Amino acid sequence: MKELIYSRNAVYETLCAKRRQIFSIEIAEGVQEKGKIEQILRLAKEQKIKVNRVGRPKLDKVHQNNQGIVAEVSGYPYSDVVDILDKAKGELPFILMLDSLQDPQNFGTLIRTAEALGVHGVVIPSARTVDVTPAVVNASSGASEHMLIAQANLSQTIDALKDNDIWIVGLDQAGAEIDSGSRHLKGALGLVVGSEGEGLHDLVRKKCDFVLKLPMKGRIESLNAAVAGSVALYLAYLSRKS
Repeated sequence: MKELIYSRNAVYETLCAKRRQIFSIEIAEGVQEKGKIEQILRLAKEQKIKVNRVGRPKLDKVHQNNQGIVAEVSGYPYSDVVDILDKAKGELPFILMLDSLQDPQNFGTLIRTAEALGVHGVVIPSARTVDVTPAVVNASSGASEHMLIAQANLSQTIDALKDNDIWIVGLDQAGAEIDSGSRHLKGALGLVVGSEGEGLHDLVRKKCDFVLKLPMKGRIESLNAAVAGSVALYLAYLSRKS
């Protein structure tokens, strides 16, 4: 299945990652060959990928925020949980699991944060969740192309991770407050972030070793899934470093 990836960072990172087949690249007429566009053209030449100049309206039909570039590529190459564990060998596993996230922007933001903080992989459910769509690739600024993302049954995945001595920590408003340098975020960790509205499903919550929430001081009761998950990932990153 072919997809149309848009925006400069998304196309550039797809070229760098070399995990997808890239059939062609279209650049809007009048776009200057400098910065990221210059880098994309260099990589496309090295990889022998056809580049066409087209009218801006054609690209606007793909997405209004295309930044003057669209690439036709193969479908997203999902990984397996085993691949994620293999990548973590020699290190303490650091895995993000998303329980039925629906919003592409939230998904992309979490992928971008996870990639920046050295997360070994992301696991999403096999159904009733947002997939790695072009909108997610764009929202992640192309970080999705470097991240191992697996589709699997979350309940079974949690059992498998526990068998590998990985602590499972759920992020939910019903949990206990995370304190500075929380011991629950150190070591081998699988962090589970719930969906935007429902949070963690009951079965997933019950399987977590700990359920935690971010401490809040202001009047707003909670943060959205992407912000809360990103903060928790960063707290885990700092705890693991110490």
